[in-house]
Amino acid sequence: MTEAGDLPHLDEVLSASELAATADSIAALQRPSGMIPWYPGGHCDPWNHVETAMALTVAGRYAEAERAYDWLAATQRDDGAWHNYYVEIDGRLEVEDPKLDTNVTAYVATGVWQHWLVTEDKGFVEELWPVVERALGFVTSMQTARGEIVWARHTDHAPWDYALLTGSSSIAHSLRSGLALAELLGEDRPRWAAAADRLTQVLTTMPHAFAPKDRWAMDWYYPVIGGVLTGDDARARLRQHWDTFVIDGRGVRCVSDEPWVTAAETAECAIAHAAVGDHTTAIELLRTTRLHRCDDGAYLTGIVYPHEVAFPEAETTAYTAAAVILAVDLVTGTSPAAELFAH
Repeated sequence: MTEAGDLPHLDEVLSASELAATADSIAALQRPSGMIPWYPGGHCDPWNHVETAMALTVAGRYAEAERAYDWLAATQRDDGAWHNYYVEIDGRLEVEDPKLDTNVTAYVATGVWQHWLVTEDKGFVEELWPVVERALGFVTSMQTARGEIVWARHTDHAPWDYALLTGSSSIAHSLRSGLALAELLGEDRPRWAAAADRLTQVLTTMPHAFAPKDRWAMDWYYPVIGGVLTGDDARARLRQHWDTFVIDGRGVRCVSDEPWVTAAETAECAIAHAAVGDHTTAIELLRTTRLHRCDDGAYLTGIVYPHEVAFPEAETTAYTAAAVILAVDLVTGTSPAAELFAH
């Protein structure tokens, strides 16, 4: 395990010992199966499950992170996908939401690449490579002739009829991560490269190809996190909607029409700003996440202003804690994976 002194830390945001405590709060949620639910007794979705594994990796909790990936390998469907939500009841895994989400499925590639960057454990990559290959095979099979990747499909093979900007931006990044893994292993996956290029093209030139979800903050900054927008275009987008989503001194609203600030969205927005080199704004955002921090190192999901009421009531979530850890790592450049989302 990594010593606390070697962990990412940032003044007025998170000390190394506090980051270790936050990682402990995530690890405490992990089930014997390796699954990491949102909160005790809660459900698990594979995207946030990967994010929590990535945070455990940054914190040096390699064994717990690898158990999380083992759980993904054990639950992956034959077609390469995962269901949207799982829950454990009396130690038995059940599917809570059966739809097959392309973004949820793709993110394992980003997680495995991040774990390699930190650990340089090629054996781990070789073990997970078939999982990544099946996952991205499913995802690319859902790409339309125009280039967008449909959000999800039913288990009876009936696909949704639309794509999502946030999910597609994350998928573009996951495809690039998959290509990096392929190169590491001496594999050639031109279909993934072509899919990533076509997806990026439609994301940057045809916004009408995606369902309108601009009420959500993630649609604002995820094209930057996913590397779809870079340089001046990325910086312009982040400036464009700052006043819509940011409450000064509080953080980022989850949705534009409610005063509900969520620490995960705030941390992700910090990642987007750090990705384009604006560390000052990233740190400014991360400082507001202190308002969500609990004594045990966990983080409240959201706070409603001006009443300063936690919503959902007293809820802390593993993915929120993970987002803060990953953002601090990126801003400080501490781990070898700190450049994961940097442009």
